[in-house]
Amino acid sequence: MVQRVATVAFEGIEARAVDVQVQVAPGLPAFAIVGLPDKAVSEARERVRSALIASGLALPARRIIVNLAPADLPKEGSHYDLPIALGLMAAIGAIPPDALTGFTVLGELGLDGSIAPVAGVLPAAIGANQREEGLICPASCGSEAAWASPDIQIIAAQSLIQIANHFKGTQVLSRPSPRVHEAATSKLDLRDIKGQESAKRALEIAAAGGHHLLM
Repeated sequence: MVQRVATVAFEGIEARAVDVQVQVAPGLPAFAIVGLPDKAVSEARERVRSALIASGLALPARRIIVNLAPADLPKEGSHYDLPIALGLMAAIGAIPPDALTGFTVLGELGLDGSIAPVAGVLPAAIGANQREEGLICPASCGSEAAWASPDIQIIAAQSLIQIANHFKGTQVLSRPSPRVHEAATSKLDLRDIKGQESAKRALEIAAAGGHHLLM
């Protein structure tokens, strides 16, 4: 049986739908990810394996194949960790098989089973809302996803265990509210520096472009 989980692939600011297909089949133990994954996606095998073990689950000694469809679309980023992990959890019975139906999933996993924030949650939420789907994302990204629509269902969790408990009904995760991230205040300001115009311009260019700077 193939377990399916919906996620997205990013092309610029557009979030294209991706179908994560997880199969646990008889055969020699193996864990393969196919469908044009990049290095970060291929490394998801170890993050998913460690996160499941930390959550009290063990992968069966069988052949596990994860297909990211469509296969001709390049897949980049670490946000495929969570849909792969939840697909495996559904395949082995850790969560109900139909629990993920109607949800788009994205998030990066830590080795301890925690769910780390990822980029692109708002475009993913907008795309999910257009497809009349809910969204499962990291807890720290929930307030960003909530801007997509007041009606979209959002499950924003801090760990795999929280998601499993939510679907089992033992822990209900409330819908996050839209919130604007407040910029950190600092008492230091380049305006207070007199002269040094070339140095200040270099600092501003590095900060604006997110570049490294050697002092």
